Amino acid sequence: MSERLTNIVRTSARIAPAAALHVEVIADLVCPFCYLGKRRLDNAMEAVQGPSDVSWFPYQLNPDMPNEGLSFDEYLTLRFGSPANIQPGLDQLVAEGREEDIDFRFDRIERVPNTLHVHQVMYLAEAEGKDQTALAEELMKAFFERGENIADEEILIELAGRHGLSPKDVARIIDDEAAKQVVLSREAQVRASGIGGVPGFLLNRRLLMIGAQDTDAMVNAFDRAMFGEGNDSIVSPALH
Repeated sequence: MSERLTNIVRTSARIAPAAALHVEVIADLVCPFCYLGKRRLDNAMEAVQGPSDVSWFPYQLNPDMPNEGLSFDEYLTLRFGSPANIQPGLDQLVAEGREEDIDFRFDRIERVPNTLHVHQVMYLAEAEGKDQTALAEELMKAFFERGENIADEEILIELAGRHGLSPKDVARIIDDEAAKQVVLSREAQVRASGIGGVPGFLLNRRLLMIGAQDTDAMVNAFDRAMFGEGNDSIVSPALH
């Protein structure tokens, strides 16, 4: 994006044609709310009649995370005081996940990774014309349901390979300084727009939905974005 999201939302010249839906997802792939939001987006997209497409923009929940990541317990302690403090929230996520056919297994997560390389691989998928949404699903499922370190190069190569990305290209993009700067620049634009949490869903460059909203709320927002119902606005101020 060459413009800040605040400008994009308000620029009517950039609005997609009526009855077409373009969704730009702003997410970090180690964010459980992003996994919930992605599944709810999938369900909402099934209800869309007419052409539609989805693209992804990077956001790091923990931009200062060490390159090697942190142990899950250490991460929870630093962010929430102790793992026990957040346990009720994790239990709630498990319950919400079941409703979306997500098997959250926080007991299997050993490390929370630095996700910069993950976003670089998502950028590669975009550049190569691959299905970013399918790759995002693969990565989040690996992290949240199997406890895999999705920032590990070998794991990234394996998971991305299932979606048409070659081991050579994945290894190259991880070490590519230009790709890193593209990802950081896109993330900076997102933050400069005032977005302070994820997931975010920018609909047809005119309406921004924040948070893992339920499927019905997404479908209603799609209608507004495609057919101009109501005023251009942020659907929800809630941030996760």
